Amino acid sequence: MALIALGILEHWDMAQFELDSPDAIHLQVEAIRYAWQQVAQHLADPTTMTERVSSLMDPETLRQAAQAIRLDQVQGPPPALGASPDTVYLTAADASGMMVSFIQSNFRGFGSGIVVPGTGISLQNRGSGFNTQAGHPNCVGPSKRPFHTIIPGFAFLNDQPFMSFGVMGGHMQAQGHVQMMVRMIIHNQNPQAASDAPRWHLTESGDLALESGFSDATLASLSARGHTLKLHEPEHLFGGAQLIARIENGYCGGSDHRKEGLAAGF
Repeated sequence: MALIALGILEHWDMAQFELDSPDAIHLQVEAIRYAWQQVAQHLADPTTMTERVSSLMDPETLRQAAQAIRLDQVQGPPPALGASPDTVYLTAADASGMMVSFIQSNFRGFGSGIVVPGTGISLQNRGSGFNTQAGHPNCVGPSKRPFHTIIPGFAFLNDQPFMSFGVMGGHMQAQGHVQMMVRMIIHNQNPQAASDAPRWHLTESGDLALESGFSDATLASLSARGHTLKLHEPEHLFGGAQLIARIENGYCGGSDHRKEGLAAGF
């Protein structure tokens, strides 16, 4: 989802829009909205997908999707994908340049409720990511892996490893990835500044949730374009980011204030 959305935003020259302006937020949200629709329709176990990933990322298709976005109007709501806050992400990097991006999730609650005897390890219940729509690529079936939202992120810049990062929180993960990339690649923020900044979150119902920190004028402009705004939502719904970016003389790390965590160097 994040790659589709970023592929769309490439066609809009995001640098021309002021960071956190109504136009910048609107374009990112609408790119996510389109990507969400594609993911819900096509993404499944690779052996059962009827649409190739390369087709979903086709530059001409993404260009047309970008052109279809209107700056003054929202598109339709996205379909439901499911969400869960029960995810842990960590990243590490060493002096040799090795970087690791790792994520773990039991999914809903404590997962399946089944514990491996003698270990205390709870098994996940990602099987709930299947659907029951006959003929759908992600329909429940034997020997299949379900759709899931586990996304340990890694970014290259100029063909070189640049950043190991993740944003926990169900379908917020892809949305958080887009926001981190726009802030860091387009606007040159460091990992901590990008993480600390206020975030938006497209909900399963198609509403646009926003943290405090956006101006009243921005909220009014987004509402005028047709976004149904949700304010004062719980902080954890906006994800929890952990990031390590390579810089000239080492690394720069950031840890989200919204969840437990820290950035540490040894």
